[in-house]
Amino acid sequence: MRSEQGAEAAPPLLRAAVAAVLVFLHAPFAIVLLYCFTTEDASYRFPPPGLTLDWFAVAWQRRDIWQALGLSLRVAAVSTSVALVLGTLAALAVARSTFRGRDALAFLLLLPIALPGIVTGIALRAAMSLGELPFSFWTIALGHATFCIVVVYNNVVARLRRQSTSHLEASMDLGAASLETFRRIVLPSIATSLAAGGMLAFALSFDEVIVTTFTAGQQETLPIWILNQLTKPRQRPVTNVVAVFVVIVTAVPILLAQWLLGRGEGGPPEARR
Repeated sequence: MRSEQGAEAAPPLLRAAVAAVLVFLHAPFAIVLLYCFTTEDASYRFPPPGLTLDWFAVAWQRRDIWQALGLSLRVAAVSTSVALVLGTLAALAVARSTFRGRDALAFLLLLPIALPGIVTGIALRAAMSLGELPFSFWTIALGHATFCIVVVYNNVVARLRRQSTSHLEASMDLGAASLETFRRIVLPSIATSLAAGGMLAFALSFDEVIVTTFTAGQQETLPIWILNQLTKPRQRPVTNVVAVFVVIVTAVPILLAQWLLGRGEGGPPEARR
């Protein structure tokens, strides 16, 4: 059997395997979602003894949750902004320049996201302690920027490597300065990659736990707040409500990034007409 586009339909066994994988991946989230509505505040009995919306109101009124949320949003915004600038510059250097050690530089740029988070966290904490930096909002943001840069760099360098340099050469031949060429030619051509990389970086920063643990000091981002609440037996549904919110906030930028990457192929808008 073939679909309308001419592709072969997946066999039943393969479809069943895909369904099983999806259930395995998302069943834990379904459990967390279900226990946002339970009437009990300290246990996970199944089926739940009753359902209520009261825990959403309780979570809304918790000042500590709003403080943790505000900190997470500010950290994600700053680390994403730093990553957009530095990741784009690094991608332009690697994709548009030839110099000794370029391959080594490309490897080093990818290393932070390949290392275990605990190794990155220990290294950052040691460096910050050596530099006598007080642990604060800025140490969290700088720590998150280390892996956010990689995400932006990956998206931008992949787009640049798929593009021809002929439009750049034409712009320079017509007398455009480097900054004007970047603004009119390069930037439009990588705009969707920048947006997608920024959204992915924001999502990664927003739900980061391990690196934050080593760089936050006494401050609590929202994921750290959730982690600390797991040791408290009462009002677990409030923690579940916040966890569901974190999943939604993280999922939306990822879905938008996937959509942007899917539609942003090719060169600048003028070159695709």
